[in-house]
Amino acid sequence: MTMNFTRRSALGAAAGILAGFALGGGAEAQSARMPFERWVEAFRSRARAKGISDATYNRVMGSLKPDTSVYELDRYQPEFQEEVWQYLNRRVSDWRIVTGKERAREHAAVLERVEREYGVDRYIMAGLWGMESAYGDLIANPKHMRPIFPALAALAWGEPRRRSYWEAELLNALVIVERGWGTPEEMIGSWAGAMGHTQWMPEVWLNMGVDFNHDGRISPFGPPDDALAGTARYLVERGNYRKGEGWGYEVRAPAGVVAKARGRRAIASWQAAGVTRANGKPFPRPQEQARLWQPVPGGPLFLLTRNFDAVKSYNPANTYTLAVCHLGDRIAGEGPFVREFPDGERLPTLSEVQEIQRRLTKLGFDSGGTDGRVGNDTMSAIRKFQLKVGMKPDGYAGVKLLARLREGM
Repeated sequence: MTMNFTRRSALGAAAGILAGFALGGGAEAQSARMPFERWVEAFRSRARAKGISDATYNRVMGSLKPDTSVYELDRYQPEFQEEVWQYLNRRVSDWRIVTGKERAREHAAVLERVEREYGVDRYIMAGLWGMESAYGDLIANPKHMRPIFPALAALAWGEPRRRSYWEAELLNALVIVERGWGTPEEMIGSWAGAMGHTQWMPEVWLNMGVDFNHDGRISPFGPPDDALAGTARYLVERGNYRKGEGWGYEVRAPAGVVAKARGRRAIASWQAAGVTRANGKPFPRPQEQARLWQPVPGGPLFLLTRNFDAVKSYNPANTYTLAVCHLGDRIAGEGPFVREFPDGERLPTLSEVQEIQRRLTKLGFDSGGTDGRVGNDTMSAIRKFQLKVGMKPDGYAGVKLLARLREGM
């Protein structure tokens, strides 16, 4: 099983299980075929076949209680309908840009070494780190992370459509404990089992992990060295990242070229057709192969190279990949996109987001803090305020919302 398939499977499984349980299935319905304790004992033979000792199995699984809340996570995830510009503004936020620059300075030696040894641009790595865990700030936050063994065991036991996938990841997690790379207590992550600075699934940890800080074990927790190096290795080996090439460029192009754009070709060929960089600078490598992409009609237009697809291998979504790459550029000192999205808003500053949070809390809508980071608590508070005052309840912390908050209730 390749790494690309594994991460894609995790994302697909996450979407699938939520959709399935939203239709009415519950823990009891899914697991009725065998009580959990009997399933744990039956699963022991699978663990032994993977080289997991009875001592390790008993330590991890002996008194484990399944985290059946994973079956109903859709109840706790508000449905925010995001426009592309909102998605990008939320993730390439002023907080992530400012904090990303600080982290890039603090960890310059590690990022430079990762770039030197794996060829992945240090700012791409910083952008991915910021997207996956807010530079490590979320990896131990109980609002976002939970012990992975109760979650994976519940999924392996009680989720029938992707049971083989969850069983494999539970076994992978047990192998990690068997090897002494992690303990059940420290292995916390998302409800689907993704862990650490760059949100590794157990299979990623086992097969792409690197002991980059030479402490004798591989871990996505603690210092970010191993996580960044292992993720760079992932992009190279399973995303085919190409050293020394960019991810893409914001461009301008004649309307006829955009309408007829098909496939990938050399940037020099796009130039001959009238495509230019939006910032007026020359293309640094005209020989790069690239394809034309416009996320939204009338919005920014991009030439995307093969390295965009390499980053996309980590999470198969164009908007996610664009956010990672754009965040990396902003951390490196580049400006916002030249062309604005139709009906979009400018990016609110860190102080403006903090003001939004303060005003919401003062009005009785608890934002969960005033640090300028927009998480689920802030989004929920915004949505409640928007519903109260008759605004579109999209949960977006933008400048229009701030203007409305300044008017009061």
